[in-house]
Amino acid sequence: MRHAFPDPAADGVPAIEARGLVKAFGGRRAVDGVDLLVRTGTIFGILGPNGAGKTTTIRMLATLLKPDEGTARIFGRDVVKEPHRLRRLIGVTGQYASVDETLTARENLIIFSRLLGLGRGEARRRSEELLDRFGLAGAADRPLKQFSGGMRRRLDLAASLIVQPPLLFLDEPTTGLDPRTRAQLWDMIRELVRTGSTVLLTTQYLDEADQLADRIAVIDHGRVAAEGTADELKASVGTSTLQLMVRNGRDVAEARRIVERTLRVRTAAMPESGTITAPLAGADDLAGLLIALREQGIAVAEISVRKPTLDEVFLAITGRPAGDRTSNEHDPDREPEKEAAV
Repeated sequence: MRHAFPDPAADGVPAIEARGLVKAFGGRRAVDGVDLLVRTGTIFGILGPNGAGKTTTIRMLATLLKPDEGTARIFGRDVVKEPHRLRRLIGVTGQYASVDETLTARENLIIFSRLLGLGRGEARRRSEELLDRFGLAGAADRPLKQFSGGMRRRLDLAASLIVQPPLLFLDEPTTGLDPRTRAQLWDMIRELVRTGSTVLLTTQYLDEADQLADRIAVIDHGRVAAEGTADELKASVGTSTLQLMVRNGRDVAEARRIVERTLRVRTAAMPESGTITAPLAGADDLAGLLIALREQGIAVAEISVRKPTLDEVFLAITGRPAGDRTSNEHDPDREPEKEAAV
């Protein structure tokens, strides 16, 4: 359901434009000069380890926390000067459920719907639709204290989609979800963008960013360490990898010499499987290699080229894997805010 919002992007301004955002807690900077440009009608992903500054950045952009320094505009409007006007244009789903545990799932959704301006009948219809869509219809009248963490997460996400705002902030939205529900949510996010919304998504799941995001920013220690499309980020950490398997294991040594001579690289080989791996600067080099192998009578059983993964990008940029939760015991991005929202 799309709410009757005005079109904030009719003049083509970016959905989000942030310059030099800074936020400190207790003298420690959780966000240290973040710049972001998010174009309207896209999905923008933010990756980063725990404590990188992702959630604090979201809270400042969503008018929930005042920046110490820098500026941020949503559809051209300043988040500090016009917070109340901007709140009509954005939706926010955080990492932790904001539902009322004393109510049932149906009661939560109806109350949220009414608060968002839906009439009594429309609120009930929309609640039933969302309960069914998120697989909660069978538990709609159960008290939330009986819900699992994943069920509460689904309800929180359902509440954020009662109406469709022009800009939606999703802060690690699939945490705690099973693979099936996670895939369903991905489809919902794509549908939101197809029907006119812009989405800013933070996640620690690299495949999620790879699948969804048009552009990705990697934030580490409160700063944007890298930004680009998934392919651009992958290309930034090195070349692709060629894996070649010869049909006759006795040809491995000769094939390896040909690969090294043709591509001018060093290779690794596993003679027992007849497999050779080598860095590959560009796919154009493959044609010359295959011709050279054929001229020497070496038959190729399999050949593949693998691009670097986002896992490798993340490790190269931050120095630790995406799932590392021990890198920052004191997490400034989880500090309770000591100042009122904007």
